[in-house]
Amino acid sequence: MPTRTIKKAPTVRLPPKSNFEILLTRGAQVSIIFIGIVVTVFALHAGEFILTPIGLGVVIGLMLGPLASRLERFKVPPALSAAIVVLLFIVSVCVFALLVSSPLSFWLQRLPQIWSQLATQLADLKGPLETFKSMRDQLRQVTGGEGVSVSVDEGMGVETMATLAPAVIAQILLFFASLYFFVATRDQTRIAILRLCFNRRLRWRVAHIFRDVEQLVSQYLLSITVINIAEGITVGIGLYLLGVPSAPLWGALAILTNFVPFIGPLAMVAILFAVGLTEFDTLATSLLPVILYLGVNTVEGQFVTPLVIGRTMTLNPFVVLLALAFWIWLWGAVGGFIAIPALLVGYAIIRNVLPGVNWGVDERDRQYGR
Repeated sequence: MPTRTIKKAPTVRLPPKSNFEILLTRGAQVSIIFIGIVVTVFALHAGEFILTPIGLGVVIGLMLGPLASRLERFKVPPALSAAIVVLLFIVSVCVFALLVSSPLSFWLQRLPQIWSQLATQLADLKGPLETFKSMRDQLRQVTGGEGVSVSVDEGMGVETMATLAPAVIAQILLFFASLYFFVATRDQTRIAILRLCFNRRLRWRVAHIFRDVEQLVSQYLLSITVINIAEGITVGIGLYLLGVPSAPLWGALAILTNFVPFIGPLAMVAILFAVGLTEFDTLATSLLPVILYLGVNTVEGQFVTPLVIGRTMTLNPFVVLLALAFWIWLWGAVGGFIAIPALLVGYAIIRNVLPGVNWGVDERDRQYGR
């Protein structure tokens, strides 16, 4: 039989791309990424009503997940362990609310009196304020500005409250439903997502992402919760020794505000400064609550938190500030609480997708100056 010879197809060599074509290709890729980011941000902002309670439920679920896992080791079904964890969370929130409700209502009733006392105490600053006012008038004359008109809102009426109440109740119910079902089905969700991975390497990376997300977020939130409780107790005892009324209330507020870095302590400083002005006679003594809080907060931020959490989880402060600004702008107060866990989730994803990227500060790198 005659042998057949198979001729190879001639190789076609494409001309090399010019710098302009490479620039257009890279520009198209960057544009697609930018459009995707803009669309994602717009979707998060547009779905704030639904996504806010769901996101908060997922974050709390990541924190309480290890507790549910411990219960499941004793042959407790996932549905029952999730119900127990959610009930414990509800009881903790209710106990905390009962402890602070009485002193909080007392101080809310004293708001008009506090305002008048603040006006009296701040009368000493009238001279500097008049100086700033004259400088503002001179600047307005130079720039030709006409000033800014300010309208005062008279507050929410009964109709507005009646309209908002169903929405708030719906968000609360959605939060608890998200928390329960996330804790109850967290293993099933992980398995379902892993089955979607089409090769073994991708499945390995996604599994490590799940592991790191749960470990980082739960470790961070549980550790920060314990640290904040200790700081709140210390602040409350210190304020009690200084003679500040309702010291447990301010300790509880210190616990809550410390969950939001930078902004929370600043708000606490403003609150304690106002309380000090109303309870003490001189400006110097009114700063004592602020000095006490700043001292405790500094010790917590510089020594206790790095010791408990570890240097490897210490994130870049500028990145933390950007994350806080973004999430507070996006979702308000809830976004401020979600900001750091969302940053840790992004860190876990990048650490597994791009192993060379590290946002933390490793102690060995610090030691050798790298």
